[in-house]
Amino acid sequence: MRPRLGVNVDHVATLRQARGVDYPDPLEAAQLALGAGADGITVHLREDRRHIQDADVERLRALVRAPLNLEMAVGDAMVAFALRVRPAAVCFVPEHREELTTEGGLDVAGQLGRVRAAAERLAGAGIRVSCFVDPEETQVEASRAAGAHAVELHTGDYANAASPEEAREQLERIARAGQAACAREVALHAGHGLTVANVGAIAALPGMAELNIGHSIVARAVLVGMAAAVREMVAAMTAVRG
Repeated sequence: MRPRLGVNVDHVATLRQARGVDYPDPLEAAQLALGAGADGITVHLREDRRHIQDADVERLRALVRAPLNLEMAVGDAMVAFALRVRPAAVCFVPEHREELTTEGGLDVAGQLGRVRAAAERLAGAGIRVSCFVDPEETQVEASRAAGAHAVELHTGDYANAASPEEAREQLERIARAGQAACAREVALHAGHGLTVANVGAIAALPGMAELNIGHSIVARAVLVGMAAAVREMVAAMTAVRG
């Protein structure tokens, strides 16, 4: 059985915002992705609102009949927004205004009290909480201590490896962190930089429950359409497990 696939539609909104128009619509993209086999939808509401907007999250929450995973920074305004909209899940991510995309995992260990307080507020409202962290046991343990229901392991170093040897090393690092999560009974998720070409080994890791993938699916969708791009990814996730 393959992990759940959460399709991130942020970059559909990036294309829309580039011209300041009302198309393409992330909601339409989400509906097409779900129709093609995705299990949920992910969006990152950044503090600078560079792509996804508040109204996008509200429409997705109201109109999509699938779990909505809201990626966001740990902050009072974002927590208040999540408590109002009530997505199925929130994933705490690091955020820097100057970055093109999320560059690494959240340092939960370095701000445990702050993350714990935010997680408690969300969990109290029935929202599942995950932390997007580098594949390190200290960060997995800190996420558990913060009350997170899941950890999402950052797979960027694996995806961007310069050689097969480096890729194997990074895969082993992710596998060790995944074992740590499973041993602590924290749900295991992963994402960042995953493509049809490299997703299989991550999908096959023991205990892997969910992958959140955006850029490569949206990039492929530009050429073949969202439904075809999602079907290709689902097939790649399934192939190794059989």
